Amino acid sequence: DPLQSAVVSVTTFNSGDTFNVIPQRAKITGTGRSLDAHVRDLIERRMREIVQNTAAAHGATAKFTYERNYPVTVNHPEQTEKAILIAKDVAGDHAVDENHPPVMGGEDFSYMLEARPGAFIFMGNGDTAGLHHPAYDFNDAAIGYGASYWARLVERLMG
Repeated sequence: DPLQSAVVSVTTFNSGDTFNVIPQRAKITGTGRSLDAHVRDLIERRMREIVQNTAAAHGATAKFTYERNYPVTVNHPEQTEKAILIAKDVAGDHAVDENHPPVMGGEDFSYMLEARPGAFIFMGNGDTAGLHHPAYDFNDAAIGYGASYWARLVERLMG
């Protein structure tokens, strides 16, 4: 379905350690992500087929391992609304984006959201590269906003 998203990233490719010897083995790793369980199944199936058939076409063999890690991070509406109100209280209405599109990142907080109602939010960091990019630069000016957000969240939800 062209309306379903998937991201497949090759993140490592390692083989050999000498410039003048053809290596006997190579190891390629990466990630596959989607917002839909059926698409995740398709990613795994097609990656397995591509790896095995590409190896066979070249007279080689391949071992394919696919690990299912983080589920999709899905916020709960009530907790999301509370998080938005507190963020607006701390940073101002103009600084809060209530309609951020889904992100294909893997997030361990997704396990928590499967077990309990909650919301995962992003805190702005100014004009810098993304969190896992080598040029990422944490903006120290954001610390006060982050600390205020968490303090206000506790005050509101515990009060």
